[in-house]
Amino acid sequence: MADKRDYYEVLGVSRDVSADELKKAYRKLAVKFHPDKNPGDKTAEDKFKEVGEAYDILSDDQKRAAYDRYGHGAFAGGMGGPSGGGGGFHDPFDIFREVFSGAGGGGGAGGIFESFFGGGGGGGRQQRRDGPQRGSDLRYGVEISLEDAAHGVEKEIEYDRQAVCKTCTGSGSASGSGKKTCRTCGGVGQVISSRGFFQIQQTCPDCNGSGEVISDPCKVCSGTGRTKERTKLRVKIPAGIEDGSRLRSSGNGDYGAKGGPAGDLYIVVQIRQHDIFEREGDDLHCQMPLSFAVAALGGETTVPTLEGKANLKVPAGTQNGTTFRLRGKGMKALGEDQHGDLYVHIQIAVPSKLNAEQRGHLEAFSKSFGETPSSTMEESFFEKAKKFFK
Repeated sequence: MADKRDYYEVLGVSRDVSADELKKAYRKLAVKFHPDKNPGDKTAEDKFKEVGEAYDILSDDQKRAAYDRYGHGAFAGGMGGPSGGGGGFHDPFDIFREVFSGAGGGGGAGGIFESFFGGGGGGGRQQRRDGPQRGSDLRYGVEISLEDAAHGVEKEIEYDRQAVCKTCTGSGSASGSGKKTCRTCGGVGQVISSRGFFQIQQTCPDCNGSGEVISDPCKVCSGTGRTKERTKLRVKIPAGIEDGSRLRSSGNGDYGAKGGPAGDLYIVVQIRQHDIFEREGDDLHCQMPLSFAVAALGGETTVPTLEGKANLKVPAGTQNGTTFRLRGKGMKALGEDQHGDLYVHIQIAVPSKLNAEQRGHLEAFSKSFGETPSSTMEESFFEKAKKFFK
């Protein structure tokens, strides 16, 4: 018995562990090392058997007492432990039946794990997937301009989807009635395969769980009952829609198998970046250049909007970075009659090239201020900066 690990160590618990904590530790390890999650991994399979053996002993009060007193030697020589003939090996699915089938397995059904693994003894609940199946949902991306998003637009899209085969009208059979019972699974849609000491119930690979196969499959759809079809659809995109929004077109996804309902088509709207405007919710922002003369003397200028042009009155002494708000000139709110606002951020345009006459006038203008700051902004700045020049 020297090659066996301590059962408490195997399950990662202390020697005074409660029955509930013992059960939780075993369940966690059994799921982790289950062969179905680790196909072909001999180490995982050995660990799965080891944790099952340890739980078989420690979950039984009498066996646990014997083990605590004599260790592995308590079950040597046919004394009814895992190596003997009296106790048998612990069914690794019993604990899951307790968890997923109610208290203590009162109904006799194997619960979730029985339907997955065949109930441990090969007599699990049989499941057939021969009914109609809903078609898959599809995704289509469409790009629009900011103007389209503001006013709403109708787009025609074209995409591929699975449609009912016109040759066999969806039956999958060339003659229309060529289905027969699957020989592999006997019509139940499930097959059971053995892996060591337990059995696993899986979907039949030949009929895909339907229990039937087609004797004369349609040559156009290869017996699936569906073919790829190019579909055109006109989509209305509402005014005020935001970037990344999804529109659902019900029933325009793939057609379902075996007469099942069609899935849905989801249109994902992407809005192109605009040359002038930036969007923030229902509001718009733009950076607008303004000549020095208009900023200093005041006046009126033209501002672009999504509806055309708008006039903006600029007060004398407007500073760089000043923001003006034009109410109702932003985006239309989705599903509402109101609009957001347009925020115009002023950028004073400084001329990069001056002729001699212009330079002379500008120098004379600058000298006219002398040492006095030319704006309240400069005055405030230099007042704060005085302490750095002392």
